Amino acid sequence: MLADGDPYRYQSGFGNHFSSEALEGALPAGQNTPQVCPYGLYAEQLSGTAFTVGRSGNQRSWLYRIRPSTMHGPVEPYSRGAHGLTGAFDARSSVATPAQIRWLPFPVPDEGSGVDFVDGMRTLGGAGDPALKNGMAVHIYAAAASMARRALSNADGDLLIVPQQGRLDIATEFGPLMVAPNEIVVIQRGMRFSVGLPDGPSRGYILEVFDGHFELPDLGPIGANGLANPRDFQTPTARYELTTTGDAWEIVSKYQGELFSARQDHSPFDVVAWHGNYAPFKYNLADFAVVGSVSFDHIDPSIFTVLTCKSAHPGTAVADFVIFPPRFEVQMHTFRPPYFHRNCMSEFMGLICGEYEAKKGGFQPGGASLHSTMAPHGPDAKTVEHAVSRALAPGRVADGTQAFMFESMFQLRLTPWAAEHTQRDRDYYKAWEAIPVTFDPARK
Repeated sequence: MLADGDPYRYQSGFGNHFSSEALEGALPAGQNTPQVCPYGLYAEQLSGTAFTVGRSGNQRSWLYRIRPSTMHGPVEPYSRGAHGLTGAFDARSSVATPAQIRWLPFPVPDEGSGVDFVDGMRTLGGAGDPALKNGMAVHIYAAAASMARRALSNADGDLLIVPQQGRLDIATEFGPLMVAPNEIVVIQRGMRFSVGLPDGPSRGYILEVFDGHFELPDLGPIGANGLANPRDFQTPTARYELTTTGDAWEIVSKYQGELFSARQDHSPFDVVAWHGNYAPFKYNLADFAVVGSVSFDHIDPSIFTVLTCKSAHPGTAVADFVIFPPRFEVQMHTFRPPYFHRNCMSEFMGLICGEYEAKKGGFQPGGASLHSTMAPHGPDAKTVEHAVSRALAPGRVADGTQAFMFESMFQLRLTPWAAEHTQRDRDYYKAWEAIPVTFDPARK
């Protein structure tokens, strides 16, 4: 039985201390753990950081639930057998390559296949070790069925999910979230969630960070405004599910890249009230306030950073989430597309919709590319030809398009599944073959 009311109500803000209750008075007054909680609930804390982290960085929430989350059966190896996830990125289990990599759109399973979000996840690559809380991973998902009485909890890190096709109706312990393409959702470490597919088969991308949490980037000389504004992030409000008969639920746990499961006879989404600053959230990419050059030269893509997970090294990140949204382009006397470059960071790009302004063909929605550390890359031959011959008047770029990038300080290794996938574009290097040599020492 679900609590009454509109399930999709949100609280706005990023990093706030929120409070929410589905029943009036369900939040205890004045303390977190009274001897008996209101309505006979049980208090449970979910900690996203160590207890002793300073107040400014400490993240935790208190959940007031019908049953403690300890009430489940024995934990066993994943009952459905083999899966497509890994947390191992060593030489024995993954592939290293400095080549430019591109994948055509990953296939979506047939509607009758029964493949849900858990079974539809596949690891493309990563670096580090979730057991040491160091590194990150990139996954894709391609699913055709809603998770039926199944919930997933990830002990390895935070998941930033980017839907490309089809909405995701996500039930969480904190309340429900409806997430559409051109929106993102972050489900943090340890939070139980279940993914429904209201539009049928769905596909998208996932960035996982093993160390730290996502935060808004520092604005520096940009000033107080611009990029992603805190008020545009949305966190769910409490909505509980009460089991009145013996429901059969499976709790799937991701731990060190492996999957495990446990059975229980009640819904995990039985939180009647909660408060704290550790909660899932979503963000609409259309709300991003773009900044850029209004004179000359192409500014570094860091100006398009939505969220960052900082590393211990100032100025570098475990991972940045960067977008390339519709905007005006006004630079004069300038090669306007992204310049050719080699980067000390790894760049994984995906395309939600449209045509990316620096690639005119093979980079397609639902596909991806990876330019690893110091791999040379840049606009393809068609883009170069247009860029050097066009009249430079102010105009729009990327209308109807949403490309994004997962950028990381780590060198990524590919899983064999990704390296050998039939959708890997083996001719990607040809994107630059037709760039003409126009050098003439007699012409300045």
